[in-house]
Amino acid sequence: MNWVVHVTEVQQLAEFVHSARFEDLSPEALEQLKIRLLDTLGVAIGALDADPIVAIRELLDDLGGSPDATLIGGGKTSPERAAFFNSAASRYLDFMDSYLAKGETNHPSDNIGAVLASAESVGASGKELLTAIAVAYQVHTRLSDVAPVRAKGFDHTTQGAFAAAASAAKALRLPADQIANAIAIAGTANVALRVTRTGNLSHWKGLAYPHVSKEGTFAALLASRGITGPEQVFEGNKGFKDSVSGPFEIDWSAENLESVLGTIIKKHNAEIHSQSALDAAQDIRAQDGFNVRAIEKIRLHTFDVAYSIIGGGEEGDKRLVRTKEEADHSLPWMLAVVLLDGVLTPAQYEPERIVASDVQSLMTRIEIIPKQEFSDRFPAQMPADLRVELVDGTAFSSSQDSYLGFHDNPFDWSSARAKFDSLASPFASESLRNEIDEIVHDLENRTVGELTDALGRVSRNQEH
Repeated sequence: MNWVVHVTEVQQLAEFVHSARFEDLSPEALEQLKIRLLDTLGVAIGALDADPIVAIRELLDDLGGSPDATLIGGGKTSPERAAFFNSAASRYLDFMDSYLAKGETNHPSDNIGAVLASAESVGASGKELLTAIAVAYQVHTRLSDVAPVRAKGFDHTTQGAFAAAASAAKALRLPADQIANAIAIAGTANVALRVTRTGNLSHWKGLAYPHVSKEGTFAALLASRGITGPEQVFEGNKGFKDSVSGPFEIDWSAENLESVLGTIIKKHNAEIHSQSALDAAQDIRAQDGFNVRAIEKIRLHTFDVAYSIIGGGEEGDKRLVRTKEEADHSLPWMLAVVLLDGVLTPAQYEPERIVASDVQSLMTRIEIIPKQEFSDRFPAQMPADLRVELVDGTAFSSSQDSYLGFHDNPFDWSSARAKFDSLASPFASESLRNEIDEIVHDLENRTVGELTDALGRVSRNQEH
């Protein structure tokens, strides 16, 4: 009898992951991957003194763990715990990169914590690290393209579970069958609810993806010991397509490692869909005759996704702002603080600034309106039309479609380094920042251990 061997969809994905090579990266993609890595490390370092990150670090110190992977700021623990901590640090400030699909937004750099810990634990090269990061970007973005889940009530971390496991398994140098099992385990076990980002926001907004990084890494470690997962996780009865996403197709054999070129980086420390509107606010603030103390009313026309997520649409009213998590997902609050302060950096998220009377009062005078024409132009553009009227009737306006960090104006190395320095300087000396910069820029000729050694010398207590 001749048996027909059916290759499942997760096996096809695993073969793509296993066969990915550093040499497949174009020079442009390689440079942008390095920029994303430097950006992510800067954001992580800048969050080391945030209360939730300190609490997580104290918990991990109490729990211990095999010293196989470095924690940014010093110390070591097991790979899955390092993945959680480092991902939490890079996610907490909400200052990371983004990918805009029509029905989904995600943050592919969220996977870097999982890849870094996994790669270090096996003594990987810089080339292996970069290849695994490229895999994470490809899997995460492509699943968001064809299988968005936000409208169904699930969080974007749901697709991320497949990416985190795939890239961790790649970094661990697993064979294709074990990569498939890692992806199947993580993808089955981490279907997450969108309530994470609706209504009054909690710490879990910034920790949902670190959880996925941890679980993706652990799934890869389980698979490395022979543990199997559902081989029809995508197409099977009650599988991902049947229960979560609906039907979709990806020919993984036709995929490349270039999707990093479709991602964007944040200029402002704010939710991604606010970036052009905040540029408009800065523009108005700089115009002759503008007086922030004399504002009568503010009106912003924006695209539907921005209105839904941060403008007071379907994901809840955004005018009750008490915490950092609520502030960086409230477009009224962010516009108000930029009009008042001129910038939006981690300093604006100090508790006393969040609840200050001037910003709390000004945000009540802001009206946010979705505009179909703008929605049609998203995600190729990020349209924002802002109008501010003063009490004497004087009006100021600004329209923006883009910002520094968007597709048509991407970060170069100097932009990335400037942002890195602004975030990392309280925790790392200039010489250490230069060392990290040089390692990342030359990573294909370095080892992961060289990078993590430098990251371990960053000081959580600002003693460097």
